[in-house]
Amino acid sequence: MAHMNMLQAINDALSIAMESDDKMLVFGEDVGHFGGVFRATSGLKEKFGPDRCFNTPLVEQGIAGFANGLAANGHTPVAEIQFADYIFPAFDQIVNESAKFRYRSGNEFNVGGLTYRTPYGGGIAGGHYHSQSPEAYFTQTPGLKVVVPRNPEQAKGLLLASIRDKNPIIFFEPKRLYRASVGDVPEGDYEHELGKAEVVKQGSDITLLAWGAQMEIIEQAAEMAEKDGISCEIIDLRTLSPWDADTVAGSVKKTGRLLISHEAPLTGGFAGEIAATIQEECFLYLESPIARVCGLDTPYPLIHEKEYMPDALKNYEAIKASMNF
Repeated sequence: MAHMNMLQAINDALSIAMESDDKMLVFGEDVGHFGGVFRATSGLKEKFGPDRCFNTPLVEQGIAGFANGLAANGHTPVAEIQFADYIFPAFDQIVNESAKFRYRSGNEFNVGGLTYRTPYGGGIAGGHYHSQSPEAYFTQTPGLKVVVPRNPEQAKGLLLASIRDKNPIIFFEPKRLYRASVGDVPEGDYEHELGKAEVVKQGSDITLLAWGAQMEIIEQAAEMAEKDGISCEIIDLRTLSPWDADTVAGSVKKTGRLLISHEAPLTGGFAGEIAATIQEECFLYLESPIARVCGLDTPYPLIHEKEYMPDALKNYEAIKASMNF
């Protein structure tokens, strides 16, 4: 085991993947120059050379288009979008090209070796252009996988699995946890299965579901609820597309209650899709309405970030409301 923060774990995963695949390339804005704005790619240019880790122009559409071309010709591109907020200029290339490449040719050609890495979420006083959580936009796009890790150990295993998966993947990294989340990470090469949720904690009264940085928040809320004698089962979804409905439904059939929490705004957030599916699967088991504790339906506010965030207290109050329904 090695003691790492999330950035170090991501860097380690990239290095291991590049060592095992000489067709893998890492690129993005400032990625080769000094390891990117968060230093996630530090040392890769020196280790693997400027032909395999390099800077791109500040053009997200160009980064995605270049990545599609490389992947279509047998390379393994890992493209960094510096902030998830700036993935939107690349939206057309991602949802109309990356996601559809295999389907338009009847699988004669594909871009299955492509991974987009991008930091998402708030909690760093980044304001409305550096704090968004746009994962739901991509979950409605068949042909893409969407993955979000919660800690360093998960980040390394999920990123290695994403790079090697034969489908285009968007790997959202919770920037608030880059240096704040520290833990023991297995040395060497390992992967976590994509499309599989993880039951982090067993419980009997209510199921709490989240992903990425929000996992820490619902764990804090669960600790508060435990003091009231409420037993919380905690699930990390990990992969949003395709998401593991069986694990979530199995938990809800046991507890009878479900709370879903994410940073993205409530309206159109991925919690709505989960809630719709689970009420279909578990309607006769539910003891209370499915709760959603999410960000507000406003642009992400700078000075009101604390009020915007679906923090532990908001989740704790929702847990109590669900129990008292």
